[in-house]
Amino acid sequence: MQHKPFPRFHPLNTPRHGFINRNKQQGAGKEMATVPGQLIWEMVKKNNSFLVKEFGNGTASVQFSKESNNLYNLNSYKHSGLANKKTVTIQPEGKDRSVLLATTKTKKQNKPAALLHKSLMKKEFRRMANAVANQVADNYYRPDLKKAALARLSAVHRSPKVSKSGVKKRNRQAVRVSSRK
Repeated sequence: MQHKPFPRFHPLNTPRHGFINRNKQQGAGKEMATVPGQLIWEMVKKNNSFLVKEFGNGTASVQFSKESNNLYNLNSYKHSGLANKKTVTIQPEGKDRSVLLATTKTKKQNKPAALLHKSLMKKEFRRMANAVANQVADNYYRPDLKKAALARLSAVHRSPKVSKSGVKKRNRQAVRVSSRK
């Protein structure tokens, strides 16, 4: 049995229909070209909107970053949320002592609304620390960020503590009263 060759002209590709191929519309199904993270870092490391430069004594300077996916807030490739596909964010959430752990999804890089996988933790500190360690290091997500993530969790967990307002201590030193008139 001989196969018939595929028809050269599809009925929708006739001049009457305007040569429209409905299966391949322009721009549909095209993915954004991926750019290596190291190249992105080389382009944004010295000039981006999140960069904060602090100048100390003499020529010593420290560069910080205000980007949301940066655990240490340092301007470095390892901690950058702009250059890395896999990032971790730990933030306080609400007035209670709950913590938001967000990781980026690697397959949703061109969809900002669906980029982060968020999980809200309202447990005691030890259980939250185990959950962060499991999510970051034990799942092979970013094992190099385990120490930074636990340090950030500790700082975020301590931050909403309110100092207890009790009876203020009185000054027990003798107060000199001048009785001379």
